[in-house]
Amino acid sequence: MADFPTTARVVIIGGGVVGTSTLYHLAKAGWTDCVLLEKNELTAGSTWHAAGNVPNFAGSWAVMNMQRYSASMYRTLGEDVDYPMNYHVTGSVRLAHSKERMQEFERVAGMGRAQGLQMNICTPEELLQHHPFMETHEIKGGMWDPLDGDIDPAQLTQALAKGARAAGGRIERFCPVTGIDRDGDEWIVKTGKGDIRCEKVVNCAGYYAQRLGEMFKPFGGRTVPMVVMSHQYFLTEPIPELEAWSAETGRKLPIIRDVDISYYLRQEKTGLNLGPYERNCKAHWVTPDDPMPEDFSFQLYPDDLERLEFYIEDAMARLPLLGTAGVGRNINGPIPYAPDGLPMIGPMPGVRNAFEGHSFTFGIAQGGGAGKVLSEWIMHGKTELDMWAVDPRRYTDYADHDYCLAKALETYGHEYAIHFPHHEWPAGRDKKLSPVDARIRELGGQMGAYNGWERANWFAKAGDDTSEDATHTWDRGGPWAPRVKAEVEAVRDHVGVLDLPGFSRFNLTGAGAAEYLRGLIAGALPKQGRMNLAYFPDSRGRILTEMSVLRHDDEHFTLITAAAAQWHDFEVLKRNLPEGLDLSDHTTEYSTLIVTGPKARDLFEAMGAQADLTASWLSIQRARIRDLDCLLARVSFAGELGWEIHAANADIPALYDAVLAAGATPFGMYALNSMRIEKGYRAWKGDLSTDYSLLEGGMERFIRFEKPQDFPGKAALLNEKQQGVKKQFVTLIVDAPEQDAPYMSPLFHNGDVVGETTSGDWGYRINKSVALAMLRKDLTEPGTEVEVEIYGKRCKATVQPDQPLWDPENERIRA
Repeated sequence: MADFPTTARVVIIGGGVVGTSTLYHLAKAGWTDCVLLEKNELTAGSTWHAAGNVPNFAGSWAVMNMQRYSASMYRTLGEDVDYPMNYHVTGSVRLAHSKERMQEFERVAGMGRAQGLQMNICTPEELLQHHPFMETHEIKGGMWDPLDGDIDPAQLTQALAKGARAAGGRIERFCPVTGIDRDGDEWIVKTGKGDIRCEKVVNCAGYYAQRLGEMFKPFGGRTVPMVVMSHQYFLTEPIPELEAWSAETGRKLPIIRDVDISYYLRQEKTGLNLGPYERNCKAHWVTPDDPMPEDFSFQLYPDDLERLEFYIEDAMARLPLLGTAGVGRNINGPIPYAPDGLPMIGPMPGVRNAFEGHSFTFGIAQGGGAGKVLSEWIMHGKTELDMWAVDPRRYTDYADHDYCLAKALETYGHEYAIHFPHHEWPAGRDKKLSPVDARIRELGGQMGAYNGWERANWFAKAGDDTSEDATHTWDRGGPWAPRVKAEVEAVRDHVGVLDLPGFSRFNLTGAGAAEYLRGLIAGALPKQGRMNLAYFPDSRGRILTEMSVLRHDDEHFTLITAAAAQWHDFEVLKRNLPEGLDLSDHTTEYSTLIVTGPKARDLFEAMGAQADLTASWLSIQRARIRDLDCLLARVSFAGELGWEIHAANADIPALYDAVLAAGATPFGMYALNSMRIEKGYRAWKGDLSTDYSLLEGGMERFIRFEKPQDFPGKAALLNEKQQGVKKQFVTLIVDAPEQDAPYMSPLFHNGDVVGETTSGDWGYRINKSVALAMLRKDLTEPGTEVEVEIYGKRCKATVQPDQPLWDPENERIRA
């Protein structure tokens, strides 16, 4: 193998659509010293048997951005690389059987408009204008997306491969990877043709990604959280009426997606292609007696059409043409599923200079955008748009095999499900429990999962409807609403307690720890015995993360951050950690109780707390309560007088019982969210994300431009400050009678999209609907009126002064 490459800048493992797209984007950007390795022929995995649908529709802002990019890219790719492709932009109709489904369509259409897409909400009669053969019984209406369509997956992959080669990328087929090793800062990728030394390596191995991931465990990796599902679709024999219609019109029928039943139905040549996502689905290669074969290239599972009978019968009633033809061919192939059904694109958790692009359930639709995103991670260490929704670090150690299997079955079986704001999916639960979990449930706690940790969202009373069905609504009103109101009022008027397990907490110690942190954050460090908020910008000055910094001594810090940020933020701190500093994760060893309300000081006195209860806001101190050691932090995310009690897990039950006995009312995450939004407090990966700079996010008071440390993004932020921001964080009061603004609801002014909400909720202390938002700078004067689109309704929203809506002078929190 004299011409086999022995060195490369990047090695991509896996020759499906995502691997080739990544190589294509790298090569087009000038990174030509990159090699793709494929164990068989290109497309041999899930790509070759993929149906090839290319929708824009997505419930996730990040995923919609990615799919929108793919669809746009594919429309010119054949011409760009001079490779003919069958790409049919047919449009699609999505059918709604309920008001709630229509509201979902309205929400997605609003996000689409904010991204420049036009998705139209239709009556049943209007849907027939797009698809004349369809029956409209039992539907309320639907959505028309004119840019939906389908593409030949093999041709798409070959076009990307041709474009990559032409730009300088290299592809080695029939070259399985046999091992991974490391030599200093270099990776050694072992193959049957020889070893390749490289700077960076990428796992794009499709349904083999978990097996490949095992090779990285000696270097800090983990078992990849995924499961392989069996996905079937079948193709009919030719249908004369369809052939005649296409000959007359010169086009294909639009795709039908009957999402409430759970299938898509589209024209394939002169026949039809039916692809259900059945509830009685099946996973493969998940037990010892069903091992994954060494090579499953271009192979399928045996047909299992009995699983599809219900969906076939429903589809024949919806499109009678389907019943006029026999089954031409059935495809039953492996498809990888992450627990939430979204792919994993980004840094490999725990492994430096390794990346992942796998677990795609809609790999063809997302492949173009995924290659762009993954290439950005590889080249720049960041992405143009915030892509946390698909970041591999969103799953931490709780995502074991049992969890992944339970969630994959649930997610596949509910592929088209509506994700309501108050609904908690039941599979894969109770992975991490608070020390007082049983007590919380005994008190009526209705639980939600946060990075695997169970927390109470609200507390039910006898007779409340706590069924799953009760949460199937977009409305703020539900069994939880009066309980959340009462919980907020207890915090407002007396004192409440929130059990908060799973705060991500890290200890940083050693000579130089303070200076190291000063070089990472935009602002200042607290003094000894104090705490503050620290913002970590990226090189563009965008908001990478936020952490609470507790300073115990000159060179001893505890950093506390969101539960979901555990692996992400640990890597932020560890990435360039100097020798001599010690960074350790203590998330599972300690827990937190938030005790807050105007009577909080009285409550601590009643418990006989051995602490200085006159210590000021943002102070920290060692204390004893009921002869138990703890740390008290004078802070409250609810915006009231209060403390956080941080203590070892073993001591939390006694502390919780003491707080309850002294008169505190338990409250949950829904109440906390309402109160933090009234205070304008931001939440990570909602209001705080790399889509926005610190200045856009209204964080200038946390920036110390004059400090000598050249923190990331300092130059970019100074330039932005000089030029002026184009959009700005604002608080809005919204005239919203039934629903509050969800994440990424578009804002309008004179008919133009002028911004988007980042979070919203009902404020029970001010009795108004509140939204936090990013708005065009010229519209941010208090009193300015805009409109926010909430599930299809344009609601008046008024810009508020730059201060909290509740207790604007912070008198209560400092009391």
